[in-house]
Order: sequence, then structure tokens, then C-alpha cells
Amino acid sequence: MKQQKVLINGERLQDTLEKFADFGRTDNNGVTRLALTEEDKQARNHFEKCCEELGMVVKTDDLGNIYAILEGIENEKPPVVIGSHLDSVKKGGRFDGVLGVLAGLEVVRTMVDHGIKPRISVMVVNFTNEEGARFEPSMMSSGILSGKFDKTDMMNKTDSKGVTFEEALNSIGYAGEEKNRLKEAEAFIEIHVEQGPVLEEESLSIGVVEGVMGMVCYDIEVTGESDHAGTTPMHRRKDALFATNNLITTIREKFQNLDPALVYTVGRMNVQPNIHTVIPNKVSFTIEARHQDTQTIKQVEKVIKEISEMVNSEGCNVKTTRLWDRNTVWFDENVVESMEQSTASLKYPYKRMVSGAGHDAQFIANYIPTGMIFVPSVNGKSHSEDELTTWKDCEKGVNVMLETVLWLSH
Repeated sequence: MKQQKVLINGERLQDTLEKFADFGRTDNNGVTRLALTEEDKQARNHFEKCCEELGMVVKTDDLGNIYAILEGIENEKPPVVIGSHLDSVKKGGRFDGVLGVLAGLEVVRTMVDHGIKPRISVMVVNFTNEEGARFEPSMMSSGILSGKFDKTDMMNKTDSKGVTFEEALNSIGYAGEEKNRLKEAEAFIEIHVEQGPVLEEESLSIGVVEGVMGMVCYDIEVTGESDHAGTTPMHRRKDALFATNNLITTIREKFQNLDPALVYTVGRMNVQPNIHTVIPNKVSFTIEARHQDTQTIKQVEKVIKEISEMVNSEGCNVKTTRLWDRNTVWFDENVVESMEQSTASLKYPYKRMVSGAGHDAQFIANYIPTGMIFVPSVNGKSHSEDELTTWKDCEKGVNVMLETVLWLSH
């Protein structure tokens, strides 16, 4: 007789997600829960309470990361870790980040309900300041854990009111000990809303995430001359904004001839002197591009570096500066295969995919075998109050998480 699979309690998961949305809920049913604020403290306190009620051991490290451990039979061995973040952007959604933490809570609740004692421990993590909405950069704490960021530099980062990260951490009482940091694990798994439209468009329930795509970001500065907007003939002008328009159009045309999976954005633009009666003398803008293939990113950079030689630049000078980049991060194939097998065993429609957005998992993958699970975002919406993932899809995603954890921890 075939053994029936253990499944989570979907109604309980929904109730828990709604409860956590109360910590910073907005009038339009979104969430504002910036890192290390009172709302964040309330969510943290409730998370710890829920974990302690399950008999989990809860610890906090020097970065405010929370680790809740369900001890296994062989609890001296590295645990299977589930995690994400409880903080949000301003007027964000009810699912981004928090689903990944509460998925871990629901997995443990289900194991306790069914009397399942794992061979190795199961840990649920809340990473501090993943969003970077109050303190830049994003993924701050996982970046420190993985050696990407310097702790001293990060502790001195300030918010818009001049409050440092360290001051805010101390103010909510979540500065723990460095010895509690996540150092090793059997595997790390993060479940997250897709934040894009692909799964919904293809009528799929699960994305088995193979990695996080690489990206590059440049600042482009176009310098012309300011003159009177009413008295300077058009043929005498060195209009930096017109030149910028030509450059952006040319960049877009060239990028469209590269791989169709390439995504690119002009995200910031500053125009000087920004007066309607004065011809602009300087424009700076950013161009960011993302793709999983290194060669495609190199082609992007080749296009950008050729900008200064492009014709029809209105007599202006063009300067390009690379701001930052990151390589594509590929997740551990054994963990990815475990997630894929778990999804298939539950008979949920899925696809393998690469994330276009950054997540804590991409930093943790530097020293722990890692994988990610995506669930659909309705209309691809995220980082907004319109963000929505159906309760059924949340339930399916956490069932995949449970099945994967049971496989890895036994």
C-alpha cells in the first residue's frame, strides 16, 4: 500500500501570513515593515514566540539574524536550513520575504504535528535587512555572513534620519552574539514569490530555481553646453538631453539584437540645470542589464563601451563608468534535484528557471549548498501593495519545501 504524503496545513499557513501582515499593514493591504523598526521588532517577537511554542531553540547573532532550531536525533551534525527575511520595502506586499520564513515555521509545525523527529536538525532563519530599503545595501546580513560585505562598514550605514544600522539594531534589542552566526549546513533552501509573470503566464505552480542571474550596471554621463532656450538656433546647440535620448535609443536597438532573455533598465536620470528655459548641459543616467550567460553580459559591456564613439551625439561628450557587477550564481545541483524530485512527486506543474532578482540565497550559496523555490506572483507584481500569490500556490510551495526538507534531513 502506497504511503500517503505528509502535507502542510494550508489554512494555518494563510492565518499565519495574515497575522504577520498585521505588523505594518497598510491601508491598501500591503506592508511597510522596514528593517529594525518597531514593526520589524513586533514581527520578530511573534516569530520567536511561535518557534518557542514548538520547543525550538532560538538564538540571535551579532547582526540580528534569528535562528530557530528543531533539534534532530543527530543534532551535532550541520542542519538543514530554511530561511528568508521579515523586513519589507515601503508599501510592499504581504508575501515577499515573509513567506520564506513562515514556510520554515509551517514545515516545523507539520513535523511536530505528525511526530516526525528529523535525523539532523532543521533550522529556520530570519535574515536582517534583506531589502536594503532603510539601510543600503540589500542582502546586508547574508552578505556579511558570506564575506561579501565588511561588518564594520555595514554597522555604520545610516538611514534617511542619520540613524546607524548598529544603533537601530541595539534599539530593538536584537544584537546577539557573533558565535551564533550560521557557519555550516547540510543545505539552505529559500522559498520566495517569483516577483515576475513567467509562472503565471505558463500556468505553472512551482519554479525550481537553478541560480540567480548575473548583472552589470553603468553610469553614463553626457556633457554639452547650457544656452538660452529661446535664442539659440537648433544647429548651434550642444543639448545633453537630446544626445542622451539618441544614446538610449541606440543602446536599446543594439541590446534587442542580443539574446531575447536579456533584460535591461534605465533606472535613474539626472538632468542639469533642470530649468525649462535653459538647454541642458549635463545628463547622467544608469543602464543596468541582467542575463545568466557571462558572454551575453560581455556583449552588453561592449555595446556600452562603444557609446562614446556613437554618431549623432549632438556634439556632446560621453563618459561611461562601471558602477558594479555580479556574476551569475548557480545553486547546488543536488539540492536543486531534490527540490525538483519533490515537486514531481507532488505532481505540481513546474519548470526550472533562473532568478532575475537578488536574494539572500545567492550569498549563502557561496559557502552552503543552496537552492530556491518560486511560487507565482499574480500579474508579476511585487514590491508593491498589489503583490499577490494565491493561498493555494503558497500551500503548494511550502509542501514542496516540506517534502524537500524531509528528504534532506532523513
